[in-house]
Amino acid sequence: MEVRYLGFEQLQSARLYRFDVMEKGQPSKRFIVTADLSLFHTHRVGIQEGPALSASKLVANLERGFAGAHELTSEDLLSYANARSLAEARRVAMRKGAPRRRRNDDPEEAPGPEA
Repeated sequence: MEVRYLGFEQLQSARLYRFDVMEKGQPSKRFIVTADLSLFHTHRVGIQEGPALSASKLVANLERGFAGAHELTSEDLLSYANARSLAEARRVAMRKGAPRRRRNDDPEEAPGPEA
């Protein structure tokens, strides 16, 4: 399955993300994923994440055979925000646990005359 983002339309406080979905040997189908813009603000998710999140939601829906209207929900954005926070916490923990590199110009860490 290939998903191609075609752009969006603004409809009051909602954004409608348009996609073409192509499957081998089948004609392409057009889909729309709707997102309430206030949810991006509520969950502190950048609006620029909308196309990727919408594409992921669309693919997940299609893979499970969902045939209704496709919509990014509060749960979708909360899940994304939590995963992002967890990944950032892991990066911080990795930086704190990583050994410091020695600097040659640091007198406390420079090799002594016996080295």
